Amino acid sequence: MKHPIIRLLATWTFAVLASTALAQNPAPAGAASAPAVNSLATTSGADETNAQRAKSQPYNNAPFWRGVRESGNQPGYSSLPGAEKGVLIQPFVQYPGSPFTTAGEAWRQVRNNLIIPYGGALLLIVVVAIGLFYKAKGSIGLHAPETGRKIERFTHFERAAHWTNAIAFVSLAVSGVVIAFGKFFLLPVLGGTLFGWLTYALKNLHNFAGPVFAVSLLVVFVTFVRDNFPSKDDLVWLAKGGGLFNGAHVPSHRFNAGEKLVFWGGVFALGIVVVGSGLVLDQLIPGLAYGRGDMQIAAMIHGVATVLMMAMFLGHIYLGTIGMKGAYQAMRTGYVDETWAREHHELWANDVQAGKIPAQRTPVAPHPQQPAPQA
Repeated sequence: MKHPIIRLLATWTFAVLASTALAQNPAPAGAASAPAVNSLATTSGADETNAQRAKSQPYNNAPFWRGVRESGNQPGYSSLPGAEKGVLIQPFVQYPGSPFTTAGEAWRQVRNNLIIPYGGALLLIVVVAIGLFYKAKGSIGLHAPETGRKIERFTHFERAAHWTNAIAFVSLAVSGVVIAFGKFFLLPVLGGTLFGWLTYALKNLHNFAGPVFAVSLLVVFVTFVRDNFPSKDDLVWLAKGGGLFNGAHVPSHRFNAGEKLVFWGGVFALGIVVVGSGLVLDQLIPGLAYGRGDMQIAAMIHGVATVLMMAMFLGHIYLGTIGMKGAYQAMRTGYVDETWAREHHELWANDVQAGKIPAQRTPVAPHPQQPAPQA
């Protein structure tokens, strides 16, 4: 972010969020600094006052850390290439009323007191809601017997694009959840050593699966965008909630309004934000300085967008697996029964029957004729 106005707005938003997070979880009054080695205090300053204080107040690290704060944001020598490698402490614009002097502390407050608790709560709420809905309604089945006549719902290419993207998404979701929330539910069970190895492996998996997800998401968008444009029939579907709660039959095209909301809200809108911020965190966009402030803002945006995407896709995964009978088979084999098509996507089934959409889009190789038996 090289434009000064964009950087100023982003930094101001960062300060406001951090102040809000600190207000919700203020530091306890009278909290003392953690003990440190006396040599830090004695070697940080050569004056006699600090030396005497180190003897009379051996656990008072205030002079040392005051010196670090005063000089830590000044560039020093570093043999490592890259932006801000010689700066010990990241400087921060001090706003009136803001308690922060470093952006690192502001980011810590935003992450630990806003993104982590509220993001985790949202995912838990969605999982519990899906579980309660499944317990109350069970799997959505068919009201009429199957005919045995099959309609091709997804071609080989469409299924390959979907499964590539789905596997990459699950890899990113699992690794992201463990990295963000694992210390609350896995660390006490696995212990520090095993949890450390696990998060290290998942971090590398996350970094490599990200570009795969980005490319496959683009392929999915281009592949399915034609059938996801809104229509007036979607308003009827939304008004009746798709019949999910009362079991009413609501006609829809190849994709209903709920699937279109997931497509445009999750795949397109959130997909752009998640992929864009992820590429910044992976440092794969040329021309950016990748300073600490830029990476912190990208991490904040990435965290919020990914939680929203996971919450939205959880409903999609539920209906595509155990929530609706026949939905998983459609994506696994590519075919659905005529009865399934009529009960869940009647307008699409009508177009297939009328010949507007072919029932078999993938060419089928003819079976070789068996030789006639010898007399």
